[in-house]
Amino acid sequence: MKSPFIAQSWRRLFKSLFPILILISFITVLLLDSFAPAIAEGWGFGAIAQLPRQEIRGVWMTTNDFDTLKDREKVQDAVSQLRRLNFNTIYPVVWNSGYVMYPSAIAQRAGIQPFIYKGSDGHDILADLINQAHRKGLLVIPWFEFGFMAPPTSELALNYPDWFTQKRDGSQTSNSAAGEVMWLNPFLPQVQQFITNLVLETVSQYDADGIQFDDHTSLPYEFGYDKYTVALYTKETKNAPPRDAQDAVWVKWRADKITAFMVQLNQAVKQRKPQAIFSVSPNYHDFAYKFHLQDWLTWMRQNIVDELIVQVYRPDMQSFVANISRPEIQEAQKIIPTGIGIMAGLRNNPVPMQQIKSQVRAAQERGLGVTFFYYESLWNDSLESLNERQVGFGSLFPSPALRARVE
Repeated sequence: MKSPFIAQSWRRLFKSLFPILILISFITVLLLDSFAPAIAEGWGFGAIAQLPRQEIRGVWMTTNDFDTLKDREKVQDAVSQLRRLNFNTIYPVVWNSGYVMYPSAIAQRAGIQPFIYKGSDGHDILADLINQAHRKGLLVIPWFEFGFMAPPTSELALNYPDWFTQKRDGSQTSNSAAGEVMWLNPFLPQVQQFITNLVLETVSQYDADGIQFDDHTSLPYEFGYDKYTVALYTKETKNAPPRDAQDAVWVKWRADKITAFMVQLNQAVKQRKPQAIFSVSPNYHDFAYKFHLQDWLTWMRQNIVDELIVQVYRPDMQSFVANISRPEIQEAQKIIPTGIGIMAGLRNNPVPMQQIKSQVRAAQERGLGVTFFYYESLWNDSLESLNERQVGFGSLFPSPALRARVE
């Protein structure tokens, strides 16, 4: 039996230590939360799966940004500024207009001359951006902007005309934001192999954190009436493709073929670099599926999408909010990092800072990240002064949210 004196002493000691014990417990919880990625990795859990809540704060770097990208000092300033404003991800274009933006043995063997990849002092632009961004703790995910799309004047279209598909009337072009374009046949084995080779070359040749495919890794519903695809559809279904390009069975068959290719592409990327982020930045699903045969919701449900950024370029707030509130976006954000693509402006169509702030706030209120199109329009060709824009963007992310890199 304890003496009253001993019991009283223990009570006094516990009472004096109680605040310290509470503080230790609180710090322990914080440390465990901070080291969760490393712990999960050590226990063998998937790197992407255990980081579903990372907030995306990104910006695309397009061909319009090459004045910055080709100059090491400008890249250093850009990366430093993005880090200071608490961005965490850069998506530089590496595939545009049928050309790659880096020295590519694959493109060279295909007889496609480099478009732009050398910097002002002859350096590799992509390698320099990745190195400088990683020093500041930012992720870099190269972006295959043009997907299956290429201009009719490109060497790709001129050298490989049989790689391109057509509409029912035999025409091969459509109009896009990039002008008149042709579409590589996503069902053709040679095309699938070419795109796969370029993607694997990118993730192998560079210390990139992943790879991104946007709304052009698809096919407008009017296309698919080339000889190869018609023969394949007829063989598999015992029917010729319907005259109606939007026939539900015909749409689904083509969409499923693109899905099958994306599954294979994901497997190839993961085999080459298991921790690479397989990022997708499409339009909202109803539009993507019906008009571009891009069934990205199925891709996500088949666990081949590690990160989703849905492009919602709407000046009207009511339309913007309606599109970012869609059920497929809510479904995505439960399992993977999910963000909204926001228009920061175009050279001939500036976007006011107030609109950008309102859209970012609406996304953040729904637990969504954001990525801006595109870097130069963050500051230039805007309605406000450079200082006003930078102050405005500085208010969007008041605290850091760096994303964990997995080596």
